[in-house]
Amino acid sequence: MIDDKQFDLWADGYDKAVSVSDEENTYPFAGYRKVLGYIYEMVMKKPGADVLDIGFGTGVLTTKLYEHGFTIYGQDFSKRMIELAQEKMPDAHLYQGDFSKGLCEPLRQQKYDFIIATYALHHLLDEEKKEFLPALRDLLKENGRILIGDVAFETGNDLEKVRHEAGKGWDEEECYFVIEEWKEVVPNLSFVKLSDCAGVLCIGK
Repeated sequence: MIDDKQFDLWADGYDKAVSVSDEENTYPFAGYRKVLGYIYEMVMKKPGADVLDIGFGTGVLTTKLYEHGFTIYGQDFSKRMIELAQEKMPDAHLYQGDFSKGLCEPLRQQKYDFIIATYALHHLLDEEKKEFLPALRDLLKENGRILIGDVAFETGNDLEKVRHEAGKGWDEEECYFVIEEWKEVVPNLSFVKLSDCAGVLCIGK
């Protein structure tokens, strides 16, 4: 697991590191722009929506939504990431906190049209995800959606194929979604595959 200090140190070069992996179509960020683009298009269908972003990083996606008038809430555990994001979104409601321990109290007092998480939830173990996702679902408004864009695989075989190709580059500390397993746990889960190692999970109210 990466702690907050490591993310603070990585913050200023984060977007560049992600971009290189995406452009080279390599694990772990192959499909990154497609993932963000897909979630962006989904949220844009509901103008003025209240959006909670879990692990928003430098605010790449939420800044675009903010510029279109969406009300942005967020939690990240890196103080430096929050500083960078707040500069771009001065009126956004951003909080520091370790989401593996749940949401900050102010965020638990709101209801959201969309709860989004991009490349964040793989830092949680599966057991932690199983506790966290139902708690997030309870915070959705009527017809709300949780949209998770992340390193994810339709089957265990797909994961093993990418693990083999990545070799020493594979991060053994991360816990990625395997959709065939999660469909047994989360009702009405849908998945859109956007690269060999990424896609968007959608969970409704």
